[in-house]
Amino acid sequence: MRIILVTDAWEPQVNGVVRTLRRTVDECRLMGHEVEVISPYDGYFTFPLPTYPEIKLALFAKKDIRRRIEEFEPDAIHIATEGTIGQTARALCLKWNWPFTTSYHTQFPEYVHARFPFIPVSFGYAFMRRFHNSGGRMMVTTNSMRDELLAKGFRNISAWARGVDTELFHPDLRDVENGVYAGLQRPIFVNVGRIAVEKNMEGFLDLDLPGTKVVVGDGPQLEELKQKYPEAVFTGAKYDQELARHFADADVFVFPSRTDTFGLVNLEAMACGTPVASFPVPGPRDIIGTSEAGVFDEDLRAASLACLELDREKARAHAETFSWKACAEDFVKNLEVPPQPERRRFWKRLRRLGGKVRPRLPKRLRRSRRGNTNTPRPD
Repeated sequence: MRIILVTDAWEPQVNGVVRTLRRTVDECRLMGHEVEVISPYDGYFTFPLPTYPEIKLALFAKKDIRRRIEEFEPDAIHIATEGTIGQTARALCLKWNWPFTTSYHTQFPEYVHARFPFIPVSFGYAFMRRFHNSGGRMMVTTNSMRDELLAKGFRNISAWARGVDTELFHPDLRDVENGVYAGLQRPIFVNVGRIAVEKNMEGFLDLDLPGTKVVVGDGPQLEELKQKYPEAVFTGAKYDQELARHFADADVFVFPSRTDTFGLVNLEAMACGTPVASFPVPGPRDIIGTSEAGVFDEDLRAASLACLELDREKARAHAETFSWKACAEDFVKNLEVPPQPERRRFWKRLRRLGGKVRPRLPKRLRRSRRGNTNTPRPD
């Protein structure tokens, strides 16, 4: 198929959303699909997202985005994020009555409320419902996230799991004596991620734990937390094999976030054989399940200590059940694709009209927006 992916989160950003989308695109191309990515980094005028400057929001991009979609003649359009690029693509799809899918990567309402307490969580969910319910299907990371969002009024939701690079993240990197934590008191409890208020890093650093607490990453709270928790070790951001070694050499990975919908770092820790301690929230609760690869508990300290007794081989074995190929296959199955003759006719007519008149795909060809289904529309 010819697939357009529209996203406000893309390289050179470094986060779980970008890693997921990048690997999905790569796997789709290996499967023979042609994928066009539209992002803020395609020459558009951008400005930094307040409080998260690594994310760039594009302005005045509508004309070019419309041109690129028309020239590419996609079979399917997926809008991955709710920023300005995503909003523009959504408006075009609605104008043409062209079906599209979306994905829910971050608990945006809680994220905004954590940074701006005067904005009610309910406002955020109203915005998110309006955005996602206008599409044919919304992909979410886990079944429990799907159930939670259905209860909040979202519709047509399908679970879209994630994968992990089990060659890069591997237990063989572990070296307790001479590894990256040599000289630090054991056990080593580590967290890897962006150091920002919505990640609840203080929920980890406040824990009364033996040994050493280590934070790997960068972010706006870094200097503040360094001052507040001088006994903790802050390594800064790490990448590739060096990052994998920080996972592998740790004894427990502690994940204090309550706003992530999945937490790709949990799988990366498990792939290195390091068990995960978390709160019982969507994402880590689904990843860990009954696997004995980690412990989730409202008492995060108790969960962290319990992980010291777990078998690291079980953590690795559980991570091996997650693959990027399966992730991409699920993504493709979940796409909304009109019947081939109709979509070819639509783009041909659009070219013939020279853009002066915008045809609309017949409504009968759009998936019903009512109810919930996990069955993809056949090509």
